[in-house]
Amino acid sequence: MKLISLCPSNTELCTYLGIEDQLIAIDDYSDWPDSIQHLPKVGPDLSINIDLVESLKPDLVLASLSVPGMEKNIEALKKRQIPYIIFNPQSLEDIAQDLLTLGEAVQVQEKAALQADKFRSTIRQYKMVADSIDHPPSLYWEWWPNPLFSPGGVNWLTEISRLAGGYNLFEEVDMASIQVPSEEVLEKDPDHICLAWVGVPLHKVNPELIKKRKGWSEMKAVQNHAIHIMEEPLFCRPSPRLLDGLSKLARTLHPEAYLHIPTD
Repeated sequence: MKLISLCPSNTELCTYLGIEDQLIAIDDYSDWPDSIQHLPKVGPDLSINIDLVESLKPDLVLASLSVPGMEKNIEALKKRQIPYIIFNPQSLEDIAQDLLTLGEAVQVQEKAALQADKFRSTIRQYKMVADSIDHPPSLYWEWWPNPLFSPGGVNWLTEISRLAGGYNLFEEVDMASIQVPSEEVLEKDPDHICLAWVGVPLHKVNPELIKKRKGWSEMKAVQNHAIHIMEEPLFCRPSPRLLDGLSKLARTLHPEAYLHIPTD
């Protein structure tokens, strides 16, 4: 089949199923794996060039609703009668299901079942360790620095936090993403600050900005030098690569507890 992926997480699903060779084009932000970077780019996820997509005559387009604004891509695909499927995962189990859905669509059901089982098995291993940790530290996740945005409870980062032996500072908020007042973060005084600024290159994520916010220099996380720069591709994309992010976070919070879990 000739496939086109409209966002990085969908491209990564293809790679985990070993069908990346069926991709004939990808969106501008799909930067992994290196082996497909020669493919035509059809634009950034919120400004897909539908004319180009149509001209490439795909058998199936892998669309997404993971970012607000992507709806217009789906409307355009539907209008032009271009075959598509939509992924919109909010949890780790949703990602396992997406592997199965894509596997069925491209007729690699057996490989998809194996990969979904492997994904779930790894999660179970992390959960066993996490359940044994008596005092999980609090994590303030920052998606955007001005204004402050953080994941709420309806998000895979809340699961990742728990599996890594910590907890999301705003896990009780029944939303996927929330704007938070600086004063509230200061009042909650997290043990760790995790910076995963969406769309910002890693070298431009500056922890010094955190220390300059009013009162933040007095927070535990700042005092204890527990400000962590977390790679956006490993934490902000709903694909199986989140397990790589989980591995990094778990070993950051509890260096010894998770060493027996394989990192591959």
